[in-house]
Amino acid sequence: MLRNPARTSGLYIGTVPEQAAATRPGTTITVDHALDVLPDVSRHLTVTELAGHVDDMAARLYAAGVRASDHVAIYKNNNFDIYILASATSRLGAVPVMLSPALDGASATALLGRLDTPHLLTDDTKLDGVLDAAGVAAVTRGVISASPAREGVVSLHDLAGSPRREPVLLDADQPALMTHTSGTTGLPKLVIHSARSLYGRFRPQRRLARLIKSGETAAIHLSYVHSRMYLGMAVLLGKGMHVVVMNDTEPERVADLFARVRPGFVETHPNSFMEWEELASDPRRPFSNVKYFSSTFDAIHPGTMDRLLKASDRDGAVFFQIYGQSECGPLTGRSYTRKNAHKADGRCLGFPMPGITKYRLVPRNGQRPSREHPGYIEVSTPGRAIGYYGEKERFAQQAFGQWWRGGDVGFRTKVGCLHLLDREVDVIPGIHSTLEVEDAVLQRLEELAELVLVPGPNQEPLPVVCTRHGEPLDEARWAQAVADLPRMAAPIQIPLADLPRTATMKVQRIKLAADLRAQLEQAS
Repeated sequence: MLRNPARTSGLYIGTVPEQAAATRPGTTITVDHALDVLPDVSRHLTVTELAGHVDDMAARLYAAGVRASDHVAIYKNNNFDIYILASATSRLGAVPVMLSPALDGASATALLGRLDTPHLLTDDTKLDGVLDAAGVAAVTRGVISASPAREGVVSLHDLAGSPRREPVLLDADQPALMTHTSGTTGLPKLVIHSARSLYGRFRPQRRLARLIKSGETAAIHLSYVHSRMYLGMAVLLGKGMHVVVMNDTEPERVADLFARVRPGFVETHPNSFMEWEELASDPRRPFSNVKYFSSTFDAIHPGTMDRLLKASDRDGAVFFQIYGQSECGPLTGRSYTRKNAHKADGRCLGFPMPGITKYRLVPRNGQRPSREHPGYIEVSTPGRAIGYYGEKERFAQQAFGQWWRGGDVGFRTKVGCLHLLDREVDVIPGIHSTLEVEDAVLQRLEELAELVLVPGPNQEPLPVVCTRHGEPLDEARWAQAVADLPRMAAPIQIPLADLPRTATMKVQRIKLAADLRAQLEQAS
């Protein structure tokens, strides 16, 4: 069913740049890398130019055969052009299906097979790398490439100048975007968002953005395949904030970039903030002008917030910590300042968004949920996804009327603050909260860049540690730091780069544990 719905009924990502250009045409977007699909385009764009590129790519995709309601799986090298291509797909009324560049070829092909014979939008990096051409051909209706022409592939480069198309806005309850879950527990699920559910996520984010001055420059490093990227851009462009989009998170280059652009707002994944902590003492003072730090996707360690806030020279600098899930968007949150960040409880996820989100605790073992007996966290929000593609029963198992059970366990404080203790699948016998232990040790050992507690071969708590610069772990300092904590196995040290991660930089704990068990069993 095609119609032009009321503006407030849905958020249509394909028209976001165009609408922003109509009201704030001077807004700029800077990217720290060249665009694969538009290699000659400047890295400094106005929002009007961005809207033009989205319109152009929509015309090329239409010429390549994409039509309204088609599935277009986007699986390519990590690049801001993923945002442009997804927006262009949406502009045609087709459904962008976002597959993380970090997915292995077998997982990507399995997800393609779950879809309804999608178009595959990819590039030479994937075609010459992890993708099996024969396997892809069997589960897609055709391959479209962001790279130059090659046999058997339609290249967007060859379709420049295709006639422009008017945007197609589907019913607000139709599928509008598919992303996948983080993949921390096996093959990811394909989460279906509608324009209405995206608007349900947009509302709390727009409300929070009212606290931020429009004149600030926003530096963002977000997964291009996560719904947060599309909601974040809708909020920032709608406010007319100048946006710096980052691909490169190497601390030295981040310091150089921030020293030039002096952002007032910075948002990234918690693990990226952890990686940047060392820049708090950098002589270039990259965080000196930051007034607003924002972290979503996962809880962040209090020491990280404290160090970053102290690196800012701005009066009233604040750190927003938001708890959300792929299926629901933002759910709870709270802010910290220099006065209280160092005293923060790392398990505290804050309060629901007034008038928008709610949560409740459900018993896991017949006992009233408490810190000692954490319950299932269930949430209610207008931003909840409308399903898992091809897995209706799996989605239904987590839906209880208006409530959604996301797999986290926690408790509520006397003042109504939500505390998360663990993912249910990450609970280790004898450990009250793996995340709580990690917070405590990371606070005590500043030389650690990361600590992940996973079950060992005999379900014993096995600490995996990564030092900031790869120096050997000081065993005496470790022993002192964990002396008052539950008994754990001897730590295993690995390079930070070797931690398996999702698209949003979360550590894939189950995969890490399985890999370590296999290594330990082979060595024994």
